[in-house]
Amino acid sequence: MNGNYTDFIEASGLLEYEPDTIKKIYQKNPQRLIKRLWQTLIPIFIYIFSIGWDKLTGKLKVETQARFRAKQLTNLLVELGPAFVKAGQALSTRPDIIPVILLEELSELQDQLPGFDGDKAMELIEEDLNKKIDEIFLSIEKEPISAASLGQVHKATLLNNEVVAVKVQRPGLREQITLDLYIVRNIAYWLKNNVGLIRSDLVALIDELGKRVFEEMDYLNEAKNAEKFRAMHIHNNKIAVPKIYNENTSRRVLTMEWIEGTKLTNLEGVKNLGIDPDEMVDIGVQCSLEQLLEHGFFHADPHPGNLLALKDGRLCYLDFGMMSEVSKTSRSGLIQAVVHLVNKNFDKLSQDFVKLGFLSEEVNLEPIVPAFQDVFINAVELGVSKMDFKSVTDDMSGVMYKFPFKLPPYYALIIRSLLTLEGIALSVDPNFKILGAAYPYFARRLMEDPDPQLRESLKEMLFDDKKFKWDRLEDLLSNAAKQTNLDLEKLLDEVIKLLFSAKGGFLRNEIIESITNQIDMVGLSLLKSVNNYLPKSIRLNVETNTNYINDLILNVEPLRNFFEILQKVPGYSIDIFIKRIPRLLNEPYTKEMSFKIAKKVTEKGVVRLVKIAAGANI
Repeated sequence: MNGNYTDFIEASGLLEYEPDTIKKIYQKNPQRLIKRLWQTLIPIFIYIFSIGWDKLTGKLKVETQARFRAKQLTNLLVELGPAFVKAGQALSTRPDIIPVILLEELSELQDQLPGFDGDKAMELIEEDLNKKIDEIFLSIEKEPISAASLGQVHKATLLNNEVVAVKVQRPGLREQITLDLYIVRNIAYWLKNNVGLIRSDLVALIDELGKRVFEEMDYLNEAKNAEKFRAMHIHNNKIAVPKIYNENTSRRVLTMEWIEGTKLTNLEGVKNLGIDPDEMVDIGVQCSLEQLLEHGFFHADPHPGNLLALKDGRLCYLDFGMMSEVSKTSRSGLIQAVVHLVNKNFDKLSQDFVKLGFLSEEVNLEPIVPAFQDVFINAVELGVSKMDFKSVTDDMSGVMYKFPFKLPPYYALIIRSLLTLEGIALSVDPNFKILGAAYPYFARRLMEDPDPQLRESLKEMLFDDKKFKWDRLEDLLSNAAKQTNLDLEKLLDEVIKLLFSAKGGFLRNEIIESITNQIDMVGLSLLKSVNNYLPKSIRLNVETNTNYINDLILNVEPLRNFFEILQKVPGYSIDIFIKRIPRLLNEPYTKEMSFKIAKKVTEKGVVRLVKIAAGANI
């Protein structure tokens, strides 16, 4: 008993996940470990035996039986406790480790458990905040309003009459999580060494999980995340974040502003607020993309309970325990991968996965390229805006399971976040496509962002085999124009940079040809006008070449489309072009283009005079 109490105290004092320290605790006093092993390993071995029997008898090949076993595992994890629930949720984002059917069932794993005794919660609040309940609150409801694997939430009123939500951690949680993580890690170690089918380092996966769970159990860390998230979106009047009461917050107690709102999935409730649910979804999508691609700090758990529509039209985010970061290099790399996907350059796409850390440099990419083509080609042909994200990620799951992929933790959380967000959006609009909703934001970033990697990605997208792709520029501009916060002047500056970049030579040549033809046509029209007034005896053989004029119209049409698209963008004014004339005139390439235009116009004029002198029709 004394040994149990000692390791209980030692484990409760661990503020960070340290596998070696945890191992020493339970090797020194193994009684509690043995008891928990009996509680966990017996049901796990029974489950493994049933799977083995199904595989031996061929039943596992039947989809209904495979799905039944997958659901059985999901239920088993809930019964085994918080650490196993968290492990299941972590595996639900790892298509490189587990097959698709199990992936689908684990993604449904809910982090919801029955609440614990209210009196225990009050004791814990007093212990952690070192104050009596009546010294903190005017009133507090002992019955929790919601409960999850790590804690539960109580509604309360502070002494200053402000209504708050008080999140209280389950008693003994850190000790239970610590013990279960030790057991799960040892199971992972055994599987890694004895089951050849598993390529990924399961021990590393559990260590990453342990680190995240310890962060999630630290409510001081969650409070810091909430304040950072609030500061990031302070400029956005469509996003709300609850106020944190730091004086009434500790590692096991979190006090935050009480938010009255309606879950996004409650369509009637949202409509009753006088709010369009589609608008709320759009706010959520745009905010998620801003988190991912601009700030690199994102909410990794945007499930329906964590997103509320407020009566003032704002979208409120709750629960900041599960946050993740994406480096600037990885953010740029993800956008580059999208460019290669749109360009159907699957060879470069496979190289992107190496740069992003999904594949090691030693992996043979040759068989992976056609696998990518099989997954993406039909979806890309439909267009990014019509791409079914869930279907594509499911197909990619199969590829990742087949080939030696190893998912970086941030990517697994991004996919989880986007799939969860898409699930919420689909409950509002059954035809919703998250990539279609995201593409305007992506287009704006690609057009505006001065990041050198993204400048190269933009050039790569617009130039294909030394030919400028006007249709892609039109697509990017029209999608970027859908963004309400589009900076048109910044966008035009980036287009000018592209035009006068080293790679923009092909575009400059196309513009030179267009302008040369236009000047030549003006000269030809003038010549025809003068010719009509000459006596017939000396009149020149000047005829209208209809095909030439039609060709010319087709040749300058992309330029006209470009300006037509810009005119549709909010904030468009001819003044933004006039302001840039001095800059354009001072560009070194402007003088070069002027000389080339003059030379080509002169050459065309000389050729025409020679033809006239020879008596040919022109």
